[in-house]
Amino acid sequence: TIVVTATRSEEKIENVPARIAIIEPAVLEQSPIKALPDLLQTDPSINVVQSGGYGQQTSLFLRGTNSNQALVLRDGVRLNTATTGAASIPFLDTTDLKQIEILKGPASVLYGTDAIGGVVQFVTKTPEKTGAFVSGEMGENQTYKSLVGADLAEDGIYAQIRGQILETDGTPVFNMNDSRDYSYDQKGYSAKFGVEKERYAASLDYSQNSGNGQYSDWGVFSSQNFKNEIVNLKGQIHPTETTAIHARLSQFKDDLNQVTSNSFVHSTTQEAEIYGKWNFSPTQNVLLGLTQRNTDAKTQAIDEDINSTGYYIQHQYQNHGFSTQLGLRVEDNEKFGTHTVAQGGIRYQLLPNTSIYTNIGSAFKAPTLNDMYAFGGNDQLKPEESISYELGIDQKLPFNILVGASAFHTEVDHLINSTCISTCDGDWVNTFPVYQNQNIDEAKMTGGELTAQWKKDQFFINAGYTYVKTEDSKQNTELLRRPRQSLTLSTGLQNADYGLSAALVAKSKAKDFARDIPGYARVDLNAYWNINPTVKLFTNIENVGDVKYKTVHSAGDQYYVNGGRLASAGVTFKY
Repeated sequence: TIVVTATRSEEKIENVPARIAIIEPAVLEQSPIKALPDLLQTDPSINVVQSGGYGQQTSLFLRGTNSNQALVLRDGVRLNTATTGAASIPFLDTTDLKQIEILKGPASVLYGTDAIGGVVQFVTKTPEKTGAFVSGEMGENQTYKSLVGADLAEDGIYAQIRGQILETDGTPVFNMNDSRDYSYDQKGYSAKFGVEKERYAASLDYSQNSGNGQYSDWGVFSSQNFKNEIVNLKGQIHPTETTAIHARLSQFKDDLNQVTSNSFVHSTTQEAEIYGKWNFSPTQNVLLGLTQRNTDAKTQAIDEDINSTGYYIQHQYQNHGFSTQLGLRVEDNEKFGTHTVAQGGIRYQLLPNTSIYTNIGSAFKAPTLNDMYAFGGNDQLKPEESISYELGIDQKLPFNILVGASAFHTEVDHLINSTCISTCDGDWVNTFPVYQNQNIDEAKMTGGELTAQWKKDQFFINAGYTYVKTEDSKQNTELLRRPRQSLTLSTGLQNADYGLSAALVAKSKAKDFARDIPGYARVDLNAYWNINPTVKLFTNIENVGDVKYKTVHSAGDQYYVNGGRLASAGVTFKY
């Protein structure tokens, strides 16, 4: 399997001195209706917390780190917002993805801020042949999605266009006291044009996704319009057989406008990047890069922007069964000054069927514009800092079985939290406490991961288990909304004509503010039939048991719950 996230260039996954997982095209193509949060939780190292069904607020916790400590990318474009520091997961479209790569562990050397827990990167498709398709799927809760697309590829020049629309009446978001449905709709389109030759390549991508989502704001029915837009211009040249220079200009805009009030949140991230790779020997290469980033946020309370420049270097060596990766980054931020992170890893082919690896790395998360200028804002904040250690093994067994195990430990210092700084005994009537964001907290995450894969002819079994114990080092308490145990299992058969598969996702209980969130298990089913090269029929049942599992505690006996079962069927026509 070829991945790009771990080293910024194509790399065989078995050479990476870290744990990286792939959500493959076969999974992504099972159902256009399937929402991104449901796709991501098929990896046990990710806990997705969603306050209801389609389009509801979503947080992503990777290996027990905070929801704004995992970097989300799309072909290198940063999708974490300038305000919260997290990506707007439920509003992102997935219709043109080739695969999703999940790099676990620190990655700030190559990507800068936010990559403490790891990186989730959406890798989009590049047309390989000329063709067109139209696809439609309909399901329960008056849920519909339609897709249309066309590709052109000839003599190293390619073009792609996609359009999609989704509508759903939605489901209730609470287990009690509120039975109304919260609807969601979105539509979007994307276009890509590029050229790929032996010595040079260039591409221009544009995508836009917009819609409306209804939600509960502390029990009050609310509605918001969203719109996100990506522009990504990339190029590369190979002056010699051993050198390559890459450049990127990108912009990501993420806008939220409340329908039921005058509130709005507008976030824009612009980046310019250039990096070069030199294979100065058959076994070694060095990569040098520079990234200039501007983040801008506008709300009713904020109109600020901040600039940051990162300089990084990475060395790789591959020979005699060794694969090493060593890197350093210096970040120059106009607010907190200069910050340095480093990372090193090594993988060794101990035996023909046994590979071991270890890595150690530091990472950081810069204060967001909310941290500095919203309620309790403090523009003197330092970045959150982490140090992580990992040790792993991969083993090939008889009968086409591949197993892996890893243990990891992460410590995060200078966590940003709100604390009372004056009038702390205020009665909230005549006198009011004053809060400010400060670097006051520390946290630890310790755990392990087990994976197993088997494939023979058309049959397959994939299993994953993650255990992670989290701790607030100041309070000696467990961190919120991080279940200790997660299990995923998928099995089935797939061939060129038909396929049938089942997937299990199970989570143990987790802490929340007032009450624990109970554990749960859900099972999804998928089947498809390629009637001929032109027509494909498919059906899905997400959450077969219609388990309305609790996701977030609200108040008293009231919890947010997921959307329950979603059975659907669809057809694709392609040329």
